[in-house]
Amino acid sequence: MTEQRAYVLGSDDAEIARLDDQAQGIAGATEAVLRAAGIRGDMRVLDLGTGLGHVALMVAGLLGPGGSVVGVDRDERLLEIAEERRAAAGAENVGFLRGDARTFTAGEPFDAIVARLLLFHLPDREAVIGHWLESLRPCGTMVLVEFDSGAARAEPEVPLLTAGGRWIEAAFRAVGADSRVGARAGQLLRRAGLTDVATFGIVSYFGPADRTAIAMIAGVVRALAPQIVAHGIAAEEELGADTFEARVAAQVVERDAVVTPPAVVGAWGTRPPA
Repeated sequence: MTEQRAYVLGSDDAEIARLDDQAQGIAGATEAVLRAAGIRGDMRVLDLGTGLGHVALMVAGLLGPGGSVVGVDRDERLLEIAEERRAAAGAENVGFLRGDARTFTAGEPFDAIVARLLLFHLPDREAVIGHWLESLRPCGTMVLVEFDSGAARAEPEVPLLTAGGRWIEAAFRAVGADSRVGARAGQLLRRAGLTDVATFGIVSYFGPADRTAIAMIAGVVRALAPQIVAHGIAAEEELGADTFEARVAAQVVERDAVVTPPAVVGAWGTRPPA
């Protein structure tokens, strides 16, 4: 596997707030995927790239009294916040470890492995999934939750929103990330040798008065603004990160458009018996 690059979006206060907003916006879709994949009962679950612990705590709520979750992330600040939230929630069946999610190896295999919005940051994602299988017991379940930014659009088209989508995708590509990886999540599991692979996507639709999708996309534009400008994807004046959300909202209202954010794609499969 290649050397891990820095997480391009960082972990400052603004990014933590964006992550919280994003997690709230896709919580329902994530839970639907976890339930469909069969996360329940007394499973031992590994949550890779846990970040602020949103998924780990959600998984804990789906498990029975004998179930447990271990969340792994390399960002110490995010883990500190995750631990504070775990303690406040009284989630005794959740623990967090600092480590690189790409190369983490469990001392004892888990019944299920979950990774949300992690693969799209990894240029060596196929090799990484192969490594993760070493920490999954035979007949265990691997669950991926990823975005497919190809589903994001406005109907009718909103030019600035379309441009923003192009900027986001180009900025991610420039650092080896793939914001459309959700479309291939099931295929990645099949290539890794998992069986009984299933996948589906959830797309939400927001009318002109609801700025949920606009705020989500604008938050990513703001977070990626330095990369967008540095890689010559858009000039700072054209980008206008501080006013992007308001300008998009005005165009959406003007066109009476419906906006869809990236699709939330879930894919899961089973490790074959030994």
